Formats: sequence, C-alpha cells, structure tokens
Amino acid sequence: MTGDGDDRAPGGAVTVALCGSWSHEPPCPLAPHHTAADRVDDRVRLRLLFATDPDDEARVRALVEDALARGEGVDPHGAVSWWRLLEAAPSAVRPEEREHAERLVRS
Repeated sequence: MTGDGDDRAPGGAVTVALCGSWSHEPPCPLAPHHTAADRVDDRVRLRLLFATDPDDEARVRALVEDALARGEGVDPHGAVSWWRLLEAAPSAVRPEEREHAERLVRS
C-alpha cells in the first residue's frame, strides 16, 4: 500500500463489495463481516471474518478477492487509497476470534 494510503481502505472495499455501500442498516445483506488491518511499513495484512450461508460462500470469497484485487478504495469523503494484492487465502477461525465469529453467525 502506498505510504499515505488509509489502512482501512481495503476493508472498506470489501464492505462495498458485500453490502453495496460503506454504511447500511444491519445486518449485512449477504455476509455479516468484520475486517481488521495490521500495517507494517508499506504492507497491510487484512484479516476478514464473515458468516454466510454455505451455498453463498464461494460467491462471498469471489467478491472479496475481486474487491481486493482491484487495488483501489475510495472513502466516504472521496479520498483514494491504492494497494496491490499479494496473496489471499482462507484460514480457520482462530481461537481468540471464535466468540466474534459466533456473533456474526447470529446476526
């Protein structure tokens, strides 16, 4: 990510892809989700938790990867951030995320 890029921009791009906009009434229509960004220098690692119907999982993953692969996000105020997707892969829910994941499933 460019040095002046907003760490939250990739997560915002995911939200727009899954929900249609940055802000909407809960619950998320397709996949309740949470993103967390961890930045070290010019690299941002995005961790995404989401819950969806098993029949929609492939669609959700494709939407997320497409949004991140575009490499551009615009915040609600019009500021643009750019990044380059280096890797995307699913992983298991971590023990410390389990409670949060369960809340997403219930929403």
